Amino acid sequence: MPAPCSPSLPRFSRAWLQAALALCAGFAAGLVQAAALQIVDDRGHVVDLPRAPQRIVSLVPSLTETVCALGACERLVGIDRHADWPAAVKTLPRVGGMDDANLERIVALRPDVVLLRPRSRVLNQLESLGIKVVALDARSHADMRRVMEAVARLTGRPGAGEAAWRRIDAHLDAARARMPPGWQGRRVYFEVHGVAAAGESSFIGETLARLGLANIVPAAMGPFPRLNPEFVVRADPYLLIAPASADLRAMAARPGWAGMEAIRRGRSCSFAPTRFDVLMRAGPRLDEAADAVVECLSVLGSAQP
Repeated sequence: MPAPCSPSLPRFSRAWLQAALALCAGFAAGLVQAAALQIVDDRGHVVDLPRAPQRIVSLVPSLTETVCALGACERLVGIDRHADWPAAVKTLPRVGGMDDANLERIVALRPDVVLLRPRSRVLNQLESLGIKVVALDARSHADMRRVMEAVARLTGRPGAGEAAWRRIDAHLDAARARMPPGWQGRRVYFEVHGVAAAGESSFIGETLARLGLANIVPAAMGPFPRLNPEFVVRADPYLLIAPASADLRAMAARPGWAGMEAIRRGRSCSFAPTRFDVLMRAGPRLDEAADAVVECLSVLGSAQP
């Protein structure tokens, strides 16, 4: 047996060390490869990222809310002008909106990725500057489920989006169970602005359907169609839902609307801007939107034959 300080031991140690270093290098390379992300966005584009982004700019309020709901709010470095939830995002730099995003401000924030809608005007400009862009849009509950999981994967939390959707889904069932008597199947008109409505095929329409309400705007007309005021008069909805700015007196002044039973009986749910935003955003506060409708109907009381 060689002595502890014999020449053979250093030779063995060097060989062992080289093998160990090679093994560690291979392991480290595997970790880097495992950390790389590949996201297919709603344009069908494959977006490759070397790792989960640490600096995110979001140009869509619902995507901002989703990032935060999935526990990655601290990665946001810039948001659009309309984002206002959670409170932590209110101090972040504002970079405009979908149609007028400030390219220079976005670039100055050095984002690893920018989240936006496929129709955003700065999308191509950002990509031409080498900035990674992930375009996501949710128009239905199925879209919301998919987008939430895409954001979860993007932030290195695969499965978190699906788990969040399951909680929302269960909450929608619970909200329906709290609906006051007589409202199941009642016809509703949901006004977005002017005479643009949330139709049956929109995520809002799907939420109303989950609560047991029937939308007067069929899916064939699209998710958010502009309507002829006469269409609403002929449909004669049992309930009106609208932003507070469209109060009953203003609605009653529209041609033929004063005779609608919903207006004559005051059957309406009007929401202040911040509350209405919750209903209008296809994001993680969908459960709050359902609660808001149920709360309003609870105030109105049981629906009458």
